[in-house]
Parts: sequence; C-alpha cells; structure tokens
Amino acid sequence: MPITVPPDTRKRFLDSIKRYARENLDQDIGDLQAGLLLEFVLKEIAPTVYNQAIADAQAYMRGRLDDLEGVCFEKEFDYWTPPRRQPR
Repeated sequence: MPITVPPDTRKRFLDSIKRYARENLDQDIGDLQAGLLLEFVLKEIAPTVYNQAIADAQAYMRGRLDDLEGVCFEKEFDYWTPPRRQPR
C-alpha cells in the first residue's frame, strides 16, 4: 500500500525540506527538487517506519489483550459469599 499524504501536509513537508536544505546544506532548492526528495522518502524510507509503527501497535495491543482478564475479570455468584473477618 503506497504511503500518501494530504495536499496540505505535502505542502508542509516541502516547506520543511526546503528549509532544511537552506539551513543545513546551504542550498536553496525549489519545489521540484523538494518534491523529488519527498517522493523518494515516501517510497523508500517511509514504508519501513510505517511497518515498524504497525508492529509496535500490534505488540502493544497483544499485551493489552493478554492482560484483559486480569483487568476486566469479575467474580461470579459472589453475593452470598460471607465477608472475610479482619484479624485482630
């Protein structure tokens, strides 16, 4: 599944890439160059980051599901159980 971004986010990405090039590489680049770099990142690098985020979310959810019984368990037929006496 290709990673896509909304047009307003793409504009912000391009502005950020151009600023990075200007401040860190001492180069002024235009929209075309920034767009080419963005496309490269979205096709080559972003899938690895995305896949790791999915794996992290799955591990988190599995951990939460494993603990579901401990968090949500309620004793059944407990109404008639006599209360425990406190030791003196």
